[in-house]
Amino acid sequence: MRGGAQAHLVEGNDGAFYVVKFVNNPQHRRILINEWLAGEFLRYLQIHVPQTVLIELTPEFIAANPDLYMSVGSARQPPEPGIHFGSRLAVHPDRVALFDFLPDKLLGKIENRVDFLGILVFDKWAANADSRQAVFFRAKAKGWTPLKGEAPSRIGFFAQMIDHGFAFNGPHWTFDDSPGHGLYFRTTVYDEVTALDSFEPWLAMVQNFPVEVIDSAWKGIPRQWLLDDDADLERLLEQLLKRRARVPSLIEEVRRARPTAFANWH
Repeated sequence: MRGGAQAHLVEGNDGAFYVVKFVNNPQHRRILINEWLAGEFLRYLQIHVPQTVLIELTPEFIAANPDLYMSVGSARQPPEPGIHFGSRLAVHPDRVALFDFLPDKLLGKIENRVDFLGILVFDKWAANADSRQAVFFRAKAKGWTPLKGEAPSRIGFFAQMIDHGFAFNGPHWTFDDSPGHGLYFRTTVYDEVTALDSFEPWLAMVQNFPVEVIDSAWKGIPRQWLLDDDADLERLLEQLLKRRARVPSLIEEVRRARPTAFANWH
C-alpha cells in the first residue's frame, strides 16, 4: 500500500481483507496506537471508518510470504511475528472498485458527505498532523444510518475515513495546532458549512466525550505496541481530555487561516 508506514493488504483467515500496519513499521510503533485509539473514538462519533482489528502474524506465515516486507534503505525488513494493526477493507477488492479520488460531480453526491464535517472536528481535537485521507466505494445503504439525515435506500457512493496514524502528531505525541492540518484537499466537501453550528452534533459530542470510551480504547492496546510508553500515553490522553473545550476555537482558526476552505461560511 502507499504511505510511509508501508502497510500491506493481507487476507485474513476469516476471508476478509485488511490493510495491515506492522509494529516495526518505518514510522514507529506508536502509529499503531494512534490508529487504534482513533478508530475507537471515531466509531463513538458515528463517523464512517473501517473496522479495526488485531492481526496476528505467525513466524510460519511470514516465512511463507516473502513479499511481506518493508524497504528500509536498500534492505528488506520483514514484519515481526506477533500482533499488528488491521483495518478491514470496506469491499472485496476483486469484486468492488475502491477509489481514493472522485471527480467533483460525484464528490457532491456522496451519501455520507457530512462525515467530512465530523472528521474535521475530530482531526482538530486529535491534532492530526496529516491531511485528511478518505476512500470511496459504491454500496447499498442497508443498515447504514448517517448521523445527519435519513438512511438512503438506493445504491450510492460512500466515503470512508482512513489513515489516522498521524493523529497526536504521529510518533511525537504532541498537539501541533497548525490550521491546515486535517483538511481534505478537495474543499468542496465543506460547502455545507455556513457557520460554526454546521459542525454539530460533533462539536458537542467531542466537548462531552466520555472518559469511559477513552479508557476502554486504552485497555484494548496490546502490550507489544506499548512497551514502556504507559506514562507518556497517560499524559497524552489527559491532554486530549483537556482539549475538548478548545475544538470550536480550533475550527475558527482554520476559517481565519484558510477562508477559501469554507466558501459559504458568512
